[in-house]
Amino acid sequence: MKKRKAPKNTICLWYEKDALAAAKFYSKIFPDSKVTAVHKAPSDFPSGKKGQVLTVGFTVLGIPCLGLNGGPAFKQTEAFSFQVATDTQEQTDRYWNAIIKHGGKPSCCGWCKDKWGVNWQITPRVLTDAMTAGGKTAQRAFAAMMEMDKIDIAKIKAAVAGQ
Repeated sequence: MKKRKAPKNTICLWYEKDALAAAKFYSKIFPDSKVTAVHKAPSDFPSGKKGQVLTVGFTVLGIPCLGLNGGPAFKQTEAFSFQVATDTQEQTDRYWNAIIKHGGKPSCCGWCKDKWGVNWQITPRVLTDAMTAGGKTAQRAFAAMMEMDKIDIAKIKAAVAGQ
């Protein structure tokens, strides 16, 4: 059996008990995303029993991740988020709506939280480009963004144009 070489850096996400469900959900929503491994506990552990799913390997948009079913000790916070760049309003809407409509919660400025508490920034490139341009362009884009939950690309473009 050939052993796979592990990536040098993997994002580890702590879930109470639903790492596999989360990984399957992400793989349905985002391209270049899939479940790559499911490992069961070899013995009992503080928040579970031998044979239960302990870790799940998966990718989100090509980024290697590991979901750990670690129990209720730790919760997700906004201190960590996935920032997903989008090119169109349709893509922005699809990602945002998928997260929100499956038990997630909207936040402001393009942020939302999935049903497992993982935070997502669904960020159109037009907004990122405007912010990195600096000056009045960034100021207008920033002011428009501050009024939004899900980012509206047309409104960002209008703000950048000074409308």
